[in-house]
Amino acid sequence: MMQSDTIKALEINLPLPPEVSDGGVLDIYTRFMSHLRCVPTSRMEIKVLAAIQFVADFLDYSDAHVAKVLVELGLRAPRMAFSAEFLRFADQSLMREAWEIGGPSVALTDLQDFWGRIGEDRFAGVRQDYPLLVEEALV
Repeated sequence: MMQSDTIKALEINLPLPPEVSDGGVLDIYTRFMSHLRCVPTSRMEIKVLAAIQFVADFLDYSDAHVAKVLVELGLRAPRMAFSAEFLRFADQSLMREAWEIGGPSVALTDLQDFWGRIGEDRFAGVRQDYPLLVEEALV
């Protein structure tokens, strides 16, 4: 493990409890925090990802919705700690201006700044695989 990987793993900020006790948000928060301790791995970003997936499966939400709620509550973690569905949403949102429809929230902008501070690839949002269609030609 390289030193930069160690620094990234230590740079995870867990979410704070919601100020207003909205039932759904509070339920997501409490189940996430309680399951985070139960994940049997030493890598914190894997714990966060597994806890997000557990809460999403348990409450019948999408992984992206659970991650978005937790980011709005203050979760800051490397890109590896989030599902591909949430990263797609975040990257598409961050490509817009804040005032546009579908633009990033303040929490998503803070998450992008966090990713920049810990050394994440700033072009990861545009580096995607696009499958090529291959058609066989009859000669």
